[in-house]
Amino acid sequence: MNFFSKKIKIIENILDFLYPNPTPTLYYTNEYTLLISIMLSSRSQEKKVNEITKILFRKINNPIDTIYTPIENIKNIIKHIGLYKKKSKNIYDLSVILIKKYNGIIPKNISKLKFLPGIGHKTASVFLSHVSNESVFPVDTHIHRMMFRWKLSNGKNVKQTEQDAKHFFQKKNWKKLHLQIIFYAKKYSPSRKWNLKKDIIYQELLNKNLL
Repeated sequence: MNFFSKKIKIIENILDFLYPNPTPTLYYTNEYTLLISIMLSSRSQEKKVNEITKILFRKINNPIDTIYTPIENIKNIIKHIGLYKKKSKNIYDLSVILIKKYNGIIPKNISKLKFLPGIGHKTASVFLSHVSNESVFPVDTHIHRMMFRWKLSNGKNVKQTEQDAKHFFQKKNWKKLHLQIIFYAKKYSPSRKWNLKKDIIYQELLNKNLL
């Protein structure tokens, strides 16, 4: 077993022990509300997004609901999360496109998704990881940080980190790992006030001379 294989085995074993059956923590009721939740969570705290979406999705549960809801109403509901004005417009505009172009059904194609307002590569990847079998490994700030700390990527940009994650981890585990690494990073390896002694994986890799 080579250097990187040993490292990956330790990481996966610890993650599987801590989070054997990880499930998404964003609140949603269907594919449409899932896409909106993921979009709203960009640059916003998930806890706050979940509080807001529980109210929002009583008003808008599909694209038709949205286009009959004044944007000002959406703004008022989501005003306590980041970029709320832009996000409100994106919710409305993408709903119009979904109705006109896709009969209200969200396409399961990453290229088509990325053309929707407010839906970038990461949002599209996260959505597909939930609703399809497409091979995606969404990389957010938490995964980006962990890949750098584990010395599996150089930390230069998220695109490179995604390529490296896909290279090192087996495709069959991508969906599970996406959630596991995020949960782990938040609890054991935060960006601020990082306590190396509490970072189980980092300590294990250090002890085995794998960093």
